[in-house]
Amino acid sequence: MSSSDTEQIAVVGAGIIGVAVAFELQRRGKSVTLIDRSEPGLGASFGNMASIAVTEFMPASRLSVWAQMPKWLLDPEGPVRVRPSYLPRLTPWFVRFLEASRPSRVRKLEAAGAALCKRVYDDLLPLLETAGLSHMLTDEGCLSLYTDETEFKADREHIEVLERFGFPHEVLGGNELRELEPAITTKIGRAVLFPQNRSVRDPYNLVLLLAERFIGLGGRMETGEVVGFDRSDHALEAIRLKDGRRVVVSSAVLCAGAYTGRLSRLLGEHIPLETERGYHTHIMAPGISMRHSIIWPARAFMVTPTAGGIRVGGTVEMAGLDAPPDYRRAKVLVKRASEALPDLQPNAATEWMGHRPALPDTVPIIGPSARTRGLYYATGHGHLGLTYAATTARLIADLTTGKTPPIDLRPYRVDRF
Repeated sequence: MSSSDTEQIAVVGAGIIGVAVAFELQRRGKSVTLIDRSEPGLGASFGNMASIAVTEFMPASRLSVWAQMPKWLLDPEGPVRVRPSYLPRLTPWFVRFLEASRPSRVRKLEAAGAALCKRVYDDLLPLLETAGLSHMLTDEGCLSLYTDETEFKADREHIEVLERFGFPHEVLGGNELRELEPAITTKIGRAVLFPQNRSVRDPYNLVLLLAERFIGLGGRMETGEVVGFDRSDHALEAIRLKDGRRVVVSSAVLCAGAYTGRLSRLLGEHIPLETERGYHTHIMAPGISMRHSIIWPARAFMVTPTAGGIRVGGTVEMAGLDAPPDYRRAKVLVKRASEALPDLQPNAATEWMGHRPALPDTVPIIGPSARTRGLYYATGHGHLGLTYAATTARLIADLTTGKTPPIDLRPYRVDRF
């Protein structure tokens, strides 16, 4: 039998990243077991904003963000909140966040993010077509809103970065904007259309269907919590589950989102991975219709038509993996969305909180472990997990099958911190 026939690969984590990686590996002839402590798609992938956000790769550590941070942190309804009780544990992460704010470093991080975003549709469209899921992707882009010239100029840094890397966009006046989306208030005087920032019709259902296709190709699912790893001479041999089962493998990919840091520590590999707790309100009877997703940078929220309704999300809360949700954050977002969409009715609404895996430099980890042979990481994608999923799957599959990846993976290595 060939090595492809005999090699046993485990993918830990059944969110959009893990399911995409498992599908791509199984499609390439590997024998893959997908492991999650729950059902597929019930983590951050359940409630993301359904956006293929190829224009949103700018590092959060840039100096313009630092300049606004004190104001945000002092505002109880601000876009960033740190729970005081969690601040001591967060301090080492913030130190690395500060280190990533040097202008020369920011330029390199922008290039690393742009390199991934440039590949998104080269990888996403073939993956969806192969899985028979092309219909899950809409044709509409995203609109960025500005009340006046002052707000538009405040977001000029973002536009200039997109121009530098060649991402298309179109500046619209208020009347042109409302021809596209009549529900938007007349208080918005300008907008920018990002045509490549298309949306997914239902991101949770996409995970379920892709997992179904993976199983249809012969892949296996195991439900269980990973509690340990067996190694011999620094090579991975097996994954141990909480119920006592042992999954024998020749290699594994850790795609457990914000929980990946806990798993990496079991292997002596410390990753500065935090959780950006994101909130959304999903409104099934909004009283309006929308085609495009919208963002309002000055108000720090996003609205997307998806999953049979309208989803309002955004904000960052740093409070760790175990603290209970604070759904006041979700209510603030709905209030702000109503400023842009005055006829919005929050009827038949549900609130949700999820954990986005955040690295201090905003660039994901994609590549092999520095300490364990046969182990790979695909984590830290922040708010771009859905955006980067197919490209991450392509890169991991190339690495594990001996092919040369289409981009330089050094910026995404696990030992860069």
